[in-house]
Amino acid sequence: MSAGHGHGHGGGHDHHSGNKGVALLISVLALVLAFAETLGKGAQTGALAYNIEASNLWAFFQAKTIRQTVLRTAAEQVEAGGANEGLRKQAAKWKDTASRYQSEPDTGEGREQLAARAKEAEKKRDTSMAAYHHYELASAAVQIAIVLASASIIAEIVALAWAGAALGVVGVVFCAIGFVAPNAVHIF
Repeated sequence: MSAGHGHGHGGGHDHHSGNKGVALLISVLALVLAFAETLGKGAQTGALAYNIEASNLWAFFQAKTIRQTVLRTAAEQVEAGGANEGLRKQAAKWKDTASRYQSEPDTGEGREQLAARAKEAEKKRDTSMAAYHHYELASAAVQIAIVLASASIIAEIVALAWAGAALGVVGVVFCAIGFVAPNAVHIF
């Protein structure tokens, strides 16, 4: 009887050992999932912030454009009307101001500088969104991996654990792409 008991215990020990390995796999997958979710939320928040920044800069650019157009039009009307010396001097000041609105390197608030800053914010937004998409794919892969690994314990099918591990690797790869080079792989 003890031989049978020993045999049963040995088989149970191997099974228990396999479950420990799958449990460890699930723990590692959960850790990767936590990183993917956290990094994804950070990238999403960054993309929103950069989008707001770009929108604000383009609004400022438009306001400068409107002011510039108003000043140029006023100066042209004064010049065309054959106005007195005082108005012509004022028209010259308006033209100078309109020219300054085009480029103000000292303040960074000329139309040229605002456009460049807005485009840079859009570029950062796009990079953050690309990273976010990679983190989302990583998260989905790891979630499915956790389900497969968990099912392998219940169904006692080792292939499910291996499939879960493979999907976990896919998740890690997408996390790494999102972190290191989000624009290197274009899926969306």
